[in-house]
Amino acid sequence: MSSMAEMEELQHDEQKLENKVRKKGKHNKPKPWDDDPNIDRWTIEKFDPAWNPTGMLEVSSFSTLFPRYREQYLQDSWPRVESALKEYGVACKLNLVEGSMTVSTTRKTRDPYIIVKARDLIQLLSRSVPAPQAIKILEDEMQCDIIKIGNLVRNKERFVKRRQRLVGPNSSTLKALEILTNCYILVQGSTVAAMGSFKGLKQVRKIVEECVQNIMHPVYHIKNLMMRKELEKDPALATESWDRFLPKFKKKNVQQKKPKSKKEKSYTPFPPPQMPRKIDYQLESGEHWLSDKKKSEKKWQEKQEKQTEKSTEKKRQRDASFLPPEEPMQNSNNSNKSEEGKKDITELTKSLKSKTKELKKQKKTHASVNAEEYIAVASGDKSSKKKSKVIKD
Repeated sequence: MSSMAEMEELQHDEQKLENKVRKKGKHNKPKPWDDDPNIDRWTIEKFDPAWNPTGMLEVSSFSTLFPRYREQYLQDSWPRVESALKEYGVACKLNLVEGSMTVSTTRKTRDPYIIVKARDLIQLLSRSVPAPQAIKILEDEMQCDIIKIGNLVRNKERFVKRRQRLVGPNSSTLKALEILTNCYILVQGSTVAAMGSFKGLKQVRKIVEECVQNIMHPVYHIKNLMMRKELEKDPALATESWDRFLPKFKKKNVQQKKPKSKKEKSYTPFPPPQMPRKIDYQLESGEHWLSDKKKSEKKWQEKQEKQTEKSTEKKRQRDASFLPPEEPMQNSNNSNKSEEGKKDITELTKSLKSKTKELKKQKKTHASVNAEEYIAVASGDKSSKKKSKVIKD
């Protein structure tokens, strides 16, 4: 009986499902334009003001703050921004006191989505995007994405290093990403501002987040995108999977082997012996069975011994400063040298004395000599020398 009841319940459920499918099929009938090859469903049609002739019912406004270093640039380029928004019927205001930019709809606004585009414009201007580039966001085909990367890494040094990795040497990595994704990318502070199509923005966000989180280097993404760009040219591969052509990169963490310690080298499966406790030491020394009075006396005695040792050491250090320095001992060589030096001095004194005596004798002889006779003799000697020379010639 139970099996029959179960069969009836299953049939009842199947009938319910069939009824549901029939009801769903009523509303999902094929339309004549579903299979029309002339219709491109991905194209964004340009807004026609005739679609909304009455304008907006309510005033919508957005405001954003900007850093102080952008104040001068925004003040200079604000007329250009104002004229670009005026074409779409959007009012804008720059408040330098509060440091904010505000955009709001007016009676002339016809496109209801343009206020969202204007909000993106002031956000891009506050993130250091140049005004000519930021104004392009007002076009229907252009979208933007501001990626916050400041909270992805805690360490500031790592964050700066990974942000520089995204930019690359001489901004080469950033330029390559811009070409491959067809997006404008600007790295500023703790955010990355990107402008382009939805597909390109999705790729940029993935690349930026994986770079900052250290999941994959941007260079590997560039290689992947270059391969995809080449594969898109071949129409035969349009319906096939490209996984076999694309490069596969795996993150490898090579762990360095730590040098083995002595304990690790002499490893034994048995645990080390238990360290003796304080009670064990007391049992060995016999202190455990002493009375409290004797224990206290022993402690006091040990304390006194330590004090005496310290006092003697300090006294020795104090007395060391009063000890006279040791005189250098004269060696046998030095004594011989000194004796030789004494002998030399005695000889010098004797020679000096003899020389002084000779000088005194010479002075006495010079005093008795007649100067005229000496001159005459000298002249006669000279003439005789001359004569002798002439004879020789």
